Amino acid sequence: MNQTDVLNAKESLSEFQPADLRNKFLELYHQEPLVVRSPGRINLIGEHTDYNEGFVMPAAIDREILVGISSAQGPKATLYSVKHDETVTFDVNNPEKVENPAWANYLLGVVRQFVDKGYDLKPFHAIIGGNVPTGAGLSSSAALECGFAFAVDQLHGFQVPKLDLIHMAQWAEHHYVGVKCGIMDQFSSMMGAAGQAFVLDCRSLSYRYFPVDLKDYTIVLCDTMVKHSLANSAYNTRRSECEKGVAILKEHYPAVRSLRDVTADMLQAHRDEFPGKVYDRCIYIVAENERVLQASEDLAKGNLNAFGQRLYASHDGLSRLYEVSCLELDFLVDEAKKFGGVLGARMMGGGFGGCTINIVKKDRVNEFIDTLKAAYQHTIHREMVGYVVALKDGTSIVPLTAKEPSLL
Repeated sequence: MNQTDVLNAKESLSEFQPADLRNKFLELYHQEPLVVRSPGRINLIGEHTDYNEGFVMPAAIDREILVGISSAQGPKATLYSVKHDETVTFDVNNPEKVENPAWANYLLGVVRQFVDKGYDLKPFHAIIGGNVPTGAGLSSSAALECGFAFAVDQLHGFQVPKLDLIHMAQWAEHHYVGVKCGIMDQFSSMMGAAGQAFVLDCRSLSYRYFPVDLKDYTIVLCDTMVKHSLANSAYNTRRSECEKGVAILKEHYPAVRSLRDVTADMLQAHRDEFPGKVYDRCIYIVAENERVLQASEDLAKGNLNAFGQRLYASHDGLSRLYEVSCLELDFLVDEAKKFGGVLGARMMGGGFGGCTINIVKKDRVNEFIDTLKAAYQHTIHREMVGYVVALKDGTSIVPLTAKEPSLL
């Protein structure tokens, strides 16, 4: 089981709301919960650059994981998944990794970090729900980890800095889930801002917010509704290939720490030394880092046409050089190019399935979704789902009042 199974692999977007989570919590535990929301994210441009200490341009969106939490009287802590209707009980001072259910490891890894860092945890009840489509490249796993870490911190009053919570969430993904992800997903979920994206330097973790003004255009995600099984293994392989390229270049340029420090000229000068596909992987990352910086200038200047062309160029590199695309993603990008009201499109996320991100004319959104759905069904023989997304704030407490409806 992999991250597509965090909540439910092929769910449709439900309208699961904080009040629904509260009602379930009251039903199970007869206590008022603290409720936290943690959003999924999009990445406008800058794919696979984060674990190479490069640049990315993410934003939090209006699809979120919800976490309800309260203190528990017994000696054990409990985790309950709304989607799986499943409860896991564990010792809060010894949160060991489990074989099943796999979704619990995203949370148990976070608890392990609190324990290892010396925080005095008390038993608690936690419920997980939400409406981030999983397996779509929207980082439901990072939203889950960040929302849960924030909720545990808020319940105990530790006041752990958000950056530390981000690293704790990333550690859980690395060590309890087994995906060597970069920092972008957790950072985006925790630090997003309404109506804004940001350029994140994944080496220094410095970041700069800026408003996203797409004028007559909006962001549409097209979900392939597939997640090929090689996604996670290939992700770790690409990371290893990039590290191999860095090791080769470091022999000639000792100051090189990561592909962030590498230029296209350096790669070309030593091209014959790179085995297999390592050169292709490295040249894509170097070009993509440059595209992120250029794309931020395009948006600042309001040059949306140039910005859209960079999305297409990004997809071309991801498909041909980094080889993390797939038939379904390539098909949807090609169809978007044929459609008259699209500025740019590319695959988004780790690859091998998930979503494409498209910049679509607002007055043609419905036509665009219908056209691509029909073409996808005709050629791929599978349903495509379209989401129009808005940019929202990062992880935060949901204010529930006594006026919230209750099922009890």
